[in-house]
Amino acid sequence: MSQAATASPPAPARTARGAGNLGDIIFEWACRGAGIFVLLLLGAIIVELFIAGLPAFRAFGIGFIWSTEWDPVQEVFGAGVSIYGTVVTAVLAILLAVPVAFGIAFYLTELAPVWLRRPVGTAVELLAAVPSIIYGMWGFFVIVPAFATYIQPTLIDTLGELPLVGFLFQGAPFGTGIFTASFILAIMILPFIAATMRDVFEQVPPVYKESAYGLGATTWEVMRGVVIPYTRVSVVGGIMLGLGRALGETMAVTFVIGNANRITGSLFGPGNTIASLVALEFGESETGSLKLASLLALGFILFVLSFIVLATSRYLLRSRLKA
Repeated sequence: MSQAATASPPAPARTARGAGNLGDIIFEWACRGAGIFVLLLLGAIIVELFIAGLPAFRAFGIGFIWSTEWDPVQEVFGAGVSIYGTVVTAVLAILLAVPVAFGIAFYLTELAPVWLRRPVGTAVELLAAVPSIIYGMWGFFVIVPAFATYIQPTLIDTLGELPLVGFLFQGAPFGTGIFTASFILAIMILPFIAATMRDVFEQVPPVYKESAYGLGATTWEVMRGVVIPYTRVSVVGGIMLGLGRALGETMAVTFVIGNANRITGSLFGPGNTIASLVALEFGESETGSLKLASLLALGFILFVLSFIVLATSRYLLRSRLKA
């Protein structure tokens, strides 16, 4: 026993491997470097956009944010129209996408047969892999003519005369415009929101739902009284994730929004977004010009908007991410 009591403890495995520690140390610092690199890259983009857009903020002051002027000839620039178009198209896209996404998630988790859930879920996720320019071309050659011929004339005739909201559905049915851009955006963000809802719905402990079913609740009552209250914060986080995706979309919107720098009361009127305006006019801007500084200032504003939305979604999804 004395030998056992006085025997030296075994050396730690890290020391016993000797030279193998060098690989661990290199791997550890490589991972640390990758994490720090992401933070430095994010900070560098923010700082670079702000510094490059500073001449526009100095020239027009804080009024640059809400000014609706965009006149390259007179060198007067404002972000009001593009911020309005960005926010309106993104919010409309959310309003169009969320009900459909909820229906998809509800079907996949509660109604669909087990053998069909995986193919339908995979098809929904594949929609997220379609390049945005494909959505843009599809929207321009298919959706715009369909809206101009059928959808917009019908809405103008039926909803255009309603009090209070009728002005939103008035105007010429060109097919392009804010509403069409919102429709395309809704299709693009649908997979993100539906997949998030499906995943969080599946996180509900089965005993909760089985208890409700045991008390005689219907499927909809279980969803309304058990699943939604249990997952509402994560669901909102998923919706915010889709909103962040809609705010920064560029090419698909550029194809169908009409690209006019003015604010119209009608949803069928043309407009632009921050991303579409930058995409269209960046190539025509001279280095060091006030126009280029204004476009970079728009990029900084869009970055801040997207960062706030995505940070909010991460905060709301934190409980699900920890699971």
